[in-house]
Formats: sequence, structure tokens, C-alpha cells
Amino acid sequence: MNKNIYIKIITWSVSSLLLFSCTKKSDQFFQLRDRGGIDAAIWSNEGAIQYHLNEAYDVIIPHFAYELFPSGTNREIHFASDENFWSATNANARKTIGVNGSLAANDIRYVGFKYQGANYGDNVYFDIARCNNGIKYIPQGTIPAESKRRFLGQYFALRAMAYLDLTKIYGGMPLVLEPQNPDNLTLSGRASAKQMFEQIVKDCDSAMVNLQGVAWTDGSERGKLTRTAAAALKAKALLLWASPQFNPTSSSAHPYDASRWQTAFDACKEAYDIAVADGKSLMSSYASIFRTEGSANTEAIIVRSYSATVAKRGHSVESRSRPLSAGGSPNDIYYASNWLMNAYTMKDGTPITTTGSGYDALLFWKDRDPRFEATIAYNGSSWNLGGTTNRKQWTYNTAIGETGTRGVYCKKFSTPELANASVPYSNDFGGSGMDWIELRFAEVMLNYAEAANENNNMTIAKDMVRRIRQRAGIIAGANDYGLGLATTKEQMRNLILNERMVEFAFEGKRAEDLRRTRTYHLLSGTLQGMQVALKSSGFKAVLERVVDPVTGATYRDGLDMNNKDTVNKYFTYSYLAPGGTGGFNILPEYYFYSLSNFFLFSSPLLEQTIGWDGGLFDPLN
Repeated sequence: MNKNIYIKIITWSVSSLLLFSCTKKSDQFFQLRDRGGIDAAIWSNEGAIQYHLNEAYDVIIPHFAYELFPSGTNREIHFASDENFWSATNANARKTIGVNGSLAANDIRYVGFKYQGANYGDNVYFDIARCNNGIKYIPQGTIPAESKRRFLGQYFALRAMAYLDLTKIYGGMPLVLEPQNPDNLTLSGRASAKQMFEQIVKDCDSAMVNLQGVAWTDGSERGKLTRTAAAALKAKALLLWASPQFNPTSSSAHPYDASRWQTAFDACKEAYDIAVADGKSLMSSYASIFRTEGSANTEAIIVRSYSATVAKRGHSVESRSRPLSAGGSPNDIYYASNWLMNAYTMKDGTPITTTGSGYDALLFWKDRDPRFEATIAYNGSSWNLGGTTNRKQWTYNTAIGETGTRGVYCKKFSTPELANASVPYSNDFGGSGMDWIELRFAEVMLNYAEAANENNNMTIAKDMVRRIRQRAGIIAGANDYGLGLATTKEQMRNLILNERMVEFAFEGKRAEDLRRTRTYHLLSGTLQGMQVALKSSGFKAVLERVVDPVTGATYRDGLDMNNKDTVNKYFTYSYLAPGGTGGFNILPEYYFYSLSNFFLFSSPLLEQTIGWDGGLFDPLN
């Protein structure tokens, strides 16, 4: 790239994204500086455009669900749910689920917290500004038409993703679709939710048209958005528009619109068909989904690529997941709650609460959905880490080499062959470098299943779930992989919601599903975490006694943990809540969050969301 153009890009990447002063109530919050002074040659240089596009990817494609939150933005509250113990221990998460406190407007800083949008999560409108610039000015450049098409398709898909992210949390928001010129201000209040979804769908359609026939190579082009990704985003958006969050069945002010489900079904079928034509399919092994990268992963559709060896391109998920004995520093984020553990069915798809299921609370891991074993490490379970073989994980609260009272760990994002010494991510290097999969084919299938069920097509709905359960290793049994137990739309709806909780455990989907289906407020009870204790303090010396000095094997390693008498002799299992926390108490206004004062006061045209102090804006209009 020409050196002068490169310098201009660097300058532009800062100056073109600066906002005017927001210290007073003004209409200028959404106004970005005009591109005046920017060499138009930038839009005629593919290297320059790619540089700009890379920045847009970096701030829009999500990270691991609970990873790398910008300081002070409190974005983690959007992931609080019933799937992990962290939601009962983190102060912001407790407010979100109504435990020991309630959210205030300024607890939610998703937009408008910072003037500049240099990092992921700083301000979604800066992210959208990057897309607006590309969409506006690329057609004016002189690069080949085919190159324009590829660039534009990605910008449209990224803008759709950014607006969908805003809409699912706030409902209607200001729609900024053009680069803003201070000499010709375009003022805007909050658009209706309907307008938001119409624009998201329009952007997805534009992305699909422009990305038709585009196939990225692996390596340097890995992670670029495709026609399949755009179709999946469109389906996801229309599913949200049809779902109870935006289409409640009991609102006199907003009559239920059944036609939205047909529109969502059509989009979900289209996304499924396009994905299949693009070669997408379920990975053969559930445990390998996040451990397989590049073109070998047939399930990944939207991906953020990471590296353990490139500076500032790693993450600490491996450390947060692993136990101390394997080089980790475990976090409650990856500590399964009692709710999540109970969501897994038996190996034939029968819920554990069903009479005759065979569930035994003392051997809670035995004969369960194989995804339980692939996701959760329990006391005495097999978990090879650090390149070891025949390693067992022990979680009783005085276990040698461990810390805390955690009774289970998360296996999902661990890399078995990674050496223990390489687990920490520090000084911008290290960790596993595992890629984050934001959207995968299984989600396309379950979206399709949900839309089909709501349109009274249980055959398609069950077929999608059946194939996912078959991949998981669930057996047919006497009830068609457990699907025969769902004979009504309502039963199938609950089955699909539970299936999503299990399939996407720790992937950050659960909170979104609870909000989208308006089932957040139906949660009752207290989030708890499993703990394991020794029945006698004297058992510690017995269990940890080395019986093979060559291998270091201990007496406990030889225990048959599927023998009920053995487990009952040594261990006591219990579920405990963190001190001082109560049960769920979700407030109705939490289905649509408030605007922070910083953002709200940036323009007199903005209105607060109803249900919050001074709120007048109806997010369903």
C-alpha cells in the first residue's frame, strides 16, 4: 500500500470517528465528522478498504460470551441467566436477574459510554459509522465491480449485526444510515422496532445479493462473513421479531401477529437451505466443535479468530475454565448451576423429572445425555488436560492441588493437549487461541425448528431436534430420542427451549433466549452450585495416598465412581447458594433495558424506555 495513503488511513481511523461535544443536550451525538480532508483515493485502493473493514470486524464480531469486557461498560449484565453460578455471585448479574437489588439506568452502558469507538463494546454507533462510510463511499471508488460487491456485502452484514445487537436489548433505537456531515445535520429520535427489523432485513438481503457466489479461502480470509452468515442473521432477526419479546400474546396495546411466524419460518428455511448448499453440517462430535478450526469445521458460520502467538489476539478462556491443578484459574462464569445440570436429559432423551427415567441424584452423571459428559467435569470424571491420558478430575472441597469449593468445571472450551504452563494469557500472549463461534449450524437448525413448531409443523421441528440429539449421542429409546413425549405445540416449545440451553451451554445464548421468549420472569428458585465434601476428614489421606510411585496414581484414581456404594461411602453432594442471595425476581422492564443518562441526554429527541424513570418510548411500537 502507498505509504501516504496508509498514513491517511491511520489519521482517518481516529479523526473520522470523533464525536462532537456531548457535554450539553444536543442533536450532534449521532453526527460524525464529514470525510472532508480524506483522500478519495482511499476508496479506490483495496488495501485501504480492507484495513478499514478489518477495524469494523474487530469492533462488531462478538468475543467469547463472557470475555474481554471494556472497563466500565458492564456489558456482562447482558449474559446473566440461570446457567452459571457467576450469575448469583457477580454484582451486576445479580441485579439483572433481580437478586438482592435492581438495575438503574446507568448500570447499562451499551451505547454512548465513550466518545471514541476504538474497542469492542465502546459504542455501537461508532461501529455502525464504519459500516455507513463503507456502504456510502465504496460505490464512488474505482476498484473493480467484483471487489466492490464483496466489500459491500460484508459491510451490510456487519451493520445488520450491529443493529440487531441494539434492537434485541433496547427495541427501537436511532437509525443512522448515512455518514453524517456537520454542515447538513440529519436529526433522529428512536425509530420503531418495526423500522429496526425492516432495516436489518434489508441489510441482510443486500449482503446476500452482494456475497452470492463468494467463497473465502481458509487462512487470511477466515472469519469473513458469507451469504450463509447473512441468511442466518436475517432468520435470527425475524425469529426475534416473531417471538414473545416483540410479539406478546397478552398485550392489548399490541395485538399478537401470527403472520410474523410464517415470515420467520420462510427465512429460517431459506437460511437452512443456503447453509446446506454451502456445505454446512453438524460436526460429527459435539466435543470437537470449538476445538476444530478453519475449513475443517463444517458447523461454524460466524467466527472470531484468535491466536495464542499473535500479540493481543488471544483470550483467557482456557484459564477461566481449567482447574488449578491443570494450570487454570477457574471462574464462576464456567461453573454450571443446578438449573443447567438438571436441563440435561437421560441418554434416551427422557427428562430426569419423568417417572421411570432412571435418574439417580447420587450418580447424577450416569446415563445422561452425552453432552453432559462433554461439557461438565464432575468429581471423579475423566478429563485429560496438559497432554495427559487417564487423568481424573476431583472436585471435593479439600482435593489436593485444587482451590475453592467448586463441585463441577466446564470442559467445553478446554484444549486437552495444551501444556499447563501455556494456559495463562498474560502480556498479550498465551492461552489456547481457540476461535469463538458466534453462530453455528446447530443454531440455524434450532431456529428452523422453533419457527416450524410455531407454524404447527411439528414434523420439521422434531426432525431438526432429532438430528441434533443423534449427533449428541442420545439413543432412540422407546420415545424417539425423547421427542415422543412432546405431543403439543406448547410441549414442543418447552422442549426446544431446553434443547437450546443444553446445546449452547456457556455460549451466551441463554439470557437472550429467556428475554426473547419472555420466560425470564417465570424463573423461580435460587441459583445454586454443586459442592462435594468428604464424609470424613480422615478419607483425604486415604484417597490421596500414592499407590503407584512410577505414574503417581493415587488410591482415588482406582475408584469405581459408577458404583453407588463407593460414592456413598466417601462423598456428600449438595447444592449451595452464595451467601446473602435470594431467588429470581425479574422485573418486567428488564425485557427492554433503559438508555444510560450519558446517551439519553445527548439529544432532546431521545426518549427513555417505558417502565424506567421518565420513560415514554414504547419499544414495541
